Amino acid sequence: MTSRWSAANLPRLDGKRIVVTGATNGLGWETTRGLARVGAHVVLAVRDVDRGKQRAAEIAAETGGSHAEVVQLDLADLSSVRRCADGLGDIDILVNNAGVMAREHTFTVDGFETSFGTNFLGPFALTNLLLPQIRDRVVIVGSSSHKAGQIRLDDPHFERRHWSRPAAYSQSKLADMLWGLELDRRLRKSGSNAGTAIAHPGWATTGILGVTGIRAIDAVITAAGRVLANTPTDGAAITLRACTPDIPSGSYVGPGGPFGLRGGPVLVGRSAAACDTRTAGLLWELAEFATDTRYPL
Repeated sequence: MTSRWSAANLPRLDGKRIVVTGATNGLGWETTRGLARVGAHVVLAVRDVDRGKQRAAEIAAETGGSHAEVVQLDLADLSSVRRCADGLGDIDILVNNAGVMAREHTFTVDGFETSFGTNFLGPFALTNLLLPQIRDRVVIVGSSSHKAGQIRLDDPHFERRHWSRPAAYSQSKLADMLWGLELDRRLRKSGSNAGTAIAHPGWATTGILGVTGIRAIDAVITAAGRVLANTPTDGAAITLRACTPDIPSGSYVGPGGPFGLRGGPVLVGRSAAACDTRTAGLLWELAEFATDTRYPL
């Protein structure tokens, strides 16, 4: 399946206030630029505020106006998540873009395995805290690596099993898929006007490409990525597509090219594990307890 949709097809978003996490680099930066170019007021939620201000100035220069603001957010620190949410006010779309692929078995400030905490629990908490203020939708940036993921509700932080970089990352991305599934169910049940969408950019040539930590192997992967992967701009187009109103709530958007590695945005399938409503409900309960946040609607 192919798609001719690109960022050039994004409709005008004048008057829309959109928060993008991890907005200074890679997919997050290209997503933010794309939104600002069609008139959205973008909020860059970032760890490095100075870098965020530089990017906001670039957006102002590109668009000929002030279409950006910057807030501090560290998804690996729940106190930072709460401070960020407290000051954001009403928004139309929240794009949960920021993510990491931890190089070592490390833990967040709150004691969560780094990938699980940063890619899932932090965004989960931020979204719960902001839901009463979100008018349109929540977009979650996922990954096709969720298909290799395994959720261990009894050991999500790899404290009793062997940790590896791919296993931790794929678990966090499967958690994102199940979170999106359960969030969409809850929004529908409560009659909310807000919706959801999950987007995976395919294999995109961003800083997360080097996945092994072994320089020679990562160099080969990076070189292959230049041929087989989406550019950050093309990958961001998939996230932008997920922000559009004609994408139904609960959709999973990904690249339409061979093997889901590259190409324009289309609706794609997900693994059987990512459709497991029972595990999604249990994972939600785990996340609520871990983050001390609740579904507010």
